[in-house]
Amino acid sequence: MMPAPSAAPSAASAPTFTLLCVDDEANILSSLRRLFRPHGYKVLVAGSGAEGLELLAGEHVDLIISDMRMPGMDGAAFLAEARKRYPQTVRLLLTGYADMESTIAAINSGQIARYIAKPWNDQDVLLTVREALERQALQREKDRLEALARQQNEELKALNASLEQKVEARTRELKTAHEKLKQNFLTSIRVFANLIELREGANTGHSRRVADLARKIAIRLNFSPVDVQDVMLAGLLHDVGKIGLPDDLLGKPVSHMSGDELGLLRKHPASGQATLMGLDNLRQAGSFIRSHHERWDGQGYPDHLSGLAIPFGARIIAVANDFDGLQIGSLSPRRLKPEEAIAFIQQNRGKRYCPQVVDAFLDTMGAHDSSPTASSEMNPSSLRPGMVLARDLVTRDGVMLLAADFVLDENLIRQLRDLEASEGMRLSIAIRPQTVKG
Repeated sequence: MMPAPSAAPSAASAPTFTLLCVDDEANILSSLRRLFRPHGYKVLVAGSGAEGLELLAGEHVDLIISDMRMPGMDGAAFLAEARKRYPQTVRLLLTGYADMESTIAAINSGQIARYIAKPWNDQDVLLTVREALERQALQREKDRLEALARQQNEELKALNASLEQKVEARTRELKTAHEKLKQNFLTSIRVFANLIELREGANTGHSRRVADLARKIAIRLNFSPVDVQDVMLAGLLHDVGKIGLPDDLLGKPVSHMSGDELGLLRKHPASGQATLMGLDNLRQAGSFIRSHHERWDGQGYPDHLSGLAIPFGARIIAVANDFDGLQIGSLSPRRLKPEEAIAFIQQNRGKRYCPQVVDAFLDTMGAHDSSPTASSEMNPSSLRPGMVLARDLVTRDGVMLLAADFVLDENLIRQLRDLEASEGMRLSIAIRPQTVKG
């Protein structure tokens, strides 16, 4: 054995591992103990393979160094048995140059990490042991981390499944709660509308009828569900600003009111909007309520808006409100029949009321004249110069392109065809029947 050089690792820098040295020569075991102990290793010794196996049964051992030549059980047989019982323990073999055949057998059966030739160099032995233990530590850490990762993955899968179930359950709860709040909100609005109608006396049911008709017209105009609801809510609450008006004024037709009474009445749309101002869910409906007495020709109130400047929902409420008001006698000295009220709305198309809304109203009421003698619906490709529009030509957005009674020429027909092609929409144009000159 050669003495260890001064460059040997210090005990402070070495990790704590347990080594088992097996040799039938006591001086060899003593040399190995002296070599390893200063470097922080716990050293166990055994004088035979059988004794080594007994120690392994009672102690955790990280690395075994066994001599090859031992009586009874040689190093190859001992390391093979140790491998079978404790496969994670690192195994090293001490052997002489004359034992190469036995060393090969030990390598094959015991799967030793390395063999150390006698006489050994202490520094080489220390480095060999350290490297073997570091590899073992890395492998164990790798195995530990992989096992931990598998465990955490399983826990994560279970957690994800649990979270998904909780999220689904919570989503269902929130959806149910939202629907309940929505229903409670609508119920509250209807109760509020009923309280308003208590002041209307003989006109009870007016707000509900206006809301229902306005909803149908909005659907006919392809409003979104949210906008349809806003129109309906505005219909229910359109007279909320009348709560503070005197009872005798509420029962008087508009045509019988004095100038002062009309001035007082015309404040109710703005008052109604102000009443709902603090409710975010009714902000849009409030704007419809404020403007539902505006007129298409700009002669309404309170802001004298005209045409497309009037909120679309307010234009719908205006038609629905007046249609019912004409029948209950709140707008005229006598109550009109339904067909008379429809005729009034139709006659004021483009004056008091938005043409697009009136058309949707007439469709809703089934009141459009479909007689072929009244007018003919044509697309631009069928138009000819000299034809006369039977009614205003209005886009889906409420923009009036041409007024009723307009005589078409080649230039206008070409523009209408180009518009239909560029916008990707189908124009249906009402044309008056042409008279035959005698």
